[in-house]
Amino acid sequence: MSGIQVKVLHAFKLNGLSLRSEASKFLIETLENLDSGEVDTWLRRVIEIVQKQPLDNVFIDRTVLEHAVAECKEGNDDTGDRVFNFIDAFSVPHYTYNVERKKFMLDSNRKPCLNGLADDKANMFVERYMLLYQRTMHHELFTPSAFAASSNVKSAKFTLKPVEHLLGCSGNLGDIIVFGMLTRLKEDKYFLEDPSGVVELDLSKTVFHTGLYTENCFVLAEGSYDDQVFHVSALGFPPLEKAATTRSFFGNINFFGGPSSVCVASSEKLKQLEQDDVNQNNMFVFISDLWLDNPKVISNFKTLLSGYASMPPALFVICGNFLSQYCGTKQLMQLKQGFDELAQLISEFDEILESSRFVFIPGPQDLGPANILPRPPLSKMVSEKLKEKVPFAYFLSNPCRIQYCSQEIVIYREDIVNKMCRNSLHLPTDLQDIPSHFAKTLLSQSHLCPLPLHIRPIYWCFDNALRLYPLPDVVVCADKYEGYNVNISDTIFMNPGSFSRNDCVFKVYWPATKELEECKITS
Repeated sequence: MSGIQVKVLHAFKLNGLSLRSEASKFLIETLENLDSGEVDTWLRRVIEIVQKQPLDNVFIDRTVLEHAVAECKEGNDDTGDRVFNFIDAFSVPHYTYNVERKKFMLDSNRKPCLNGLADDKANMFVERYMLLYQRTMHHELFTPSAFAASSNVKSAKFTLKPVEHLLGCSGNLGDIIVFGMLTRLKEDKYFLEDPSGVVELDLSKTVFHTGLYTENCFVLAEGSYDDQVFHVSALGFPPLEKAATTRSFFGNINFFGGPSSVCVASSEKLKQLEQDDVNQNNMFVFISDLWLDNPKVISNFKTLLSGYASMPPALFVICGNFLSQYCGTKQLMQLKQGFDELAQLISEFDEILESSRFVFIPGPQDLGPANILPRPPLSKMVSEKLKEKVPFAYFLSNPCRIQYCSQEIVIYREDIVNKMCRNSLHLPTDLQDIPSHFAKTLLSQSHLCPLPLHIRPIYWCFDNALRLYPLPDVVVCADKYEGYNVNISDTIFMNPGSFSRNDCVFKVYWPATKELEECKITS
């Protein structure tokens, strides 16, 4: 048996699939014609394409493989190797965790709509639970010990219990750990809920670990169960998992979105492009709250453009709000006039116009449909003239995603820090370190908005667009809160601060070195 044949059979077996003899022969002949370095990539792509097809059983025939190889050849172009890709929230692929196969499956047959059904709301929370549960079970503290299982030695690791385990017992169980979602089903009473049931919590003597704990957050609760109440002694978030660790379990699935068939972090070509001399000095400028109806703000932005005229950034990311106040029926005309003047201003700088890309993301108070996440881009009526004058202008949804070479960047514009603090069960004693608590909360939840739906509504069918899994390289959470940057689990989490409110502050990111610079325009 040849090396390629062993590799093919092993790869399909790991994914729960079996090849018929004709299919196996066809694929081996196809892979033998490739360079040795391309075999693994092609095999991975073929398996991913096969899994997306509606299969009747696990036995794969030649017809299915011929279709997969043909699609793989068609997709083997440079579309996945572009330096920049801008990804709208409504086009993010929807992956769900399959418990039986222990892998994520692309829900390609799903046809989401804005007005989802009741089942969509329930599925949203179940999918969040399953994502975090499997991530927690990968952690060394919760992974069953093979040595302990094969001997009489007691394992020092922890075991998670479902809520139904508590409900089915009448006596005291001692200290146990339960994973579930915090809910408030009755006034002034909190509960822990998972797919198996719900139990009342006693938080009077609870020690809270790092983070901001709100309703709809998933937590690890340690304590004892007595009198039908779970007395929580300690409350913490599920452990974080670096992106590299996630990919070691699930391969190079492209959770992020974009034209690439695999995650861009696995592309050696894109990594080389990132460090290329041409891209070595690329920088990204992040600005939030650019008030187009305020002459002083526009004057300061012109000063900013003048400063970068000789060395244009590769990317300007400009978040709303784009007006300083609500104007009622005049809102649309004010916004349109502001962007028309902005187009004229940018067109005065020829080098920036030719070299820089501009991304515009709506803020929570900008004109648009109902203020529900994710928010669509600004109206074409507003953006039309600017797109004519600025060739590399992109109006994206909120949140949105940007892929630059091998890096994944998530942009989110929301005044959420104060909302998280107001709705938290317990405020940290060190209020100066709120940014660290906030960043830890969102990254631990693998979600941009773990608030209750009545506080911050979300389209149930597009909840996956707010996921942070695997953890991206950069998360920009633009907020009117003061600027900060935190580095957690190889992820840079930052807020550029409010340009219009906070003395013209903004942030500059150097992707080649992953360095962040705090900037400010002084008079």
